[in-house]
Amino acid sequence: MQPAASSTPSASDPAAPVPASRCDVLVIGGGPAGSTIATLLAGRGYDVVVIEKDRHPRFHIGESLLPLNLPLFERLGVRAKVESIAMIKHGAQFCSAEHGRSLTFDFSEQLDPAWPYAYQVRRSEFDHLLLRHCAERGAQVHEGTRVTAVEFDPDGVEAAFANDAGAGGRIHARFLVDASGRDTFLAGKLGLKRRNDKHSSAALFGHFTGAERLPGREEGNISIFWFPHGWMWFIPLKDGTTSVGAVCWPYYLKTRKGELTEFFLETLALSPELSARLREAQLTGPATATGNYSYYADRMAGDRYILVGDAYGFIDPVFSSGVYLAMNSAFLGADVVEGCLRDPRAAPRLYRQFDRQVRRGLRTFSWMIYRMTSPTMRNLIMGPKNLLGVQAAVVSFLAGDVFRFRPVMPRLYLFRSIYYFFCCARLRTSVRAWRRRREAIRPMEAA
Repeated sequence: MQPAASSTPSASDPAAPVPASRCDVLVIGGGPAGSTIATLLAGRGYDVVVIEKDRHPRFHIGESLLPLNLPLFERLGVRAKVESIAMIKHGAQFCSAEHGRSLTFDFSEQLDPAWPYAYQVRRSEFDHLLLRHCAERGAQVHEGTRVTAVEFDPDGVEAAFANDAGAGGRIHARFLVDASGRDTFLAGKLGLKRRNDKHSSAALFGHFTGAERLPGREEGNISIFWFPHGWMWFIPLKDGTTSVGAVCWPYYLKTRKGELTEFFLETLALSPELSARLREAQLTGPATATGNYSYYADRMAGDRYILVGDAYGFIDPVFSSGVYLAMNSAFLGADVVEGCLRDPRAAPRLYRQFDRQVRRGLRTFSWMIYRMTSPTMRNLIMGPKNLLGVQAAVVSFLAGDVFRFRPVMPRLYLFRSIYYFFCCARLRTSVRAWRRRREAIRPMEAA
């Protein structure tokens, strides 16, 4: 049963009461995945409670979205709101010092150009917008509150919680959605979390004012720069600031000797192209570092629970897939939750279907991410050929079109074949690159 409007607190109200003692669905986490699934389920008449540990707006990295986010915004009813805080992103620019040039992939060139642009957003504004919308649609949202324990029983799950005012208690739900992001609440509690043996990365990042942007229509495009220890991003935001960061192998962070912000600026200087665009720029605050970037859980669903978004796994932000994959898994997950609540006997089938659909997109992004820094991949990206629509399929991939088998996936499989052909043609170089990468992804605590 959906709660009465008067019992739905504002998402930003510090005086909001602790959650009611029972609900249909408890969502842990109020980021894009949690807000999305809560909005959908509340709109279908379910009593939904969202428990979010922070108070929004709060800082978060991952400002670049994909064109395939737009139909999700349409279905949620927030596209106009998002566009009002966003910078339009028409494509992605790749910059290679090795090749001495840059190349832009325009989203209008994808196989299905129905969504020819995307957004760059300040995540504090974007996440807060989604959480407020969630509360407006009928979910009970409680910020500054942390779930501390969960216990499953034959009727659902009981969770213990405590808020930052010192109040606590327990709440019983028929179903649990873990959308806790990189906190990976349930995966940690159930011992499901695993380090990704195929990839490992860490990140340094900060915001700048006065950075030099691309001219004209391309002003809002994301720029990606390869450098010897990984890759860097340049994301323009609507308020004039620019998000800049470096994703690097963990061993590189271990080389830091001094203060983090100084090390961050030294790292950016390793890319002459990016340095030129930051010549007149000023860092707005201290740099931030994060490590252990790549992980996954053994499973994403179980008896009366599912994991959505980063609560299940995260790979690498190189293709700006994080928010899109999180929201898409929430859309898929909403159908699973509703199906399980209506007919518990259907749960095993629904879980298998959910797992298969989510992993399909993750696998597609993962294959490209694992090879992003290889010489062969750099050559293919910087020298594209639209043989049989392969280049258009790669642009479709960059736009997020990875869940529909036709017409994108067959052409992406052809792209993979081309990649393996050139790896074999330059076997010695490919083997050296593979060995370097194997050493680079060895686990190491980031500084």
